[in-house]
Amino acid sequence: MNRRAAREKALQALFQIDVSQIDPSDALQHAFDEEEVNSFTKDLVTGTISNLEEIDSLITPHLVNWKLERLANVDRGILRLAAYEMKYETDIPASVSIDEAIELAKAFGDDQSSRFVNGVLSNIRKDIETN
Repeated sequence: MNRRAAREKALQALFQIDVSQIDPSDALQHAFDEEEVNSFTKDLVTGTISNLEEIDSLITPHLVNWKLERLANVDRGILRLAAYEMKYETDIPASVSIDEAIELAKAFGDDQSSRFVNGVLSNIRKDIETN
């Protein structure tokens, strides 16, 4: 499984966790159905959930006229996933994380999602790089 497909599965799992409040391991099993859970996907999901408070604190200042809990569930999941990658997966360039998040937003979000995700993540990237 390539990393793009792994990120899609991670987004599916994060969406289920956010909406249904299910256990991360159950969400991963649902996302992978009968397949073996990909280790990269598992790392993304468990890392995002483990660091959720810090990730949300990275995102929140860049939500102009929005509150995190009012975002579309898909957009919130994409932002959390990409913010986790940019902050904690140091072997992945931030530009790759942003590009992949934009592609997820185009595939799963609404017409405005990709621009919104790009703007928020670009600002988060600046924050991470200056700290």
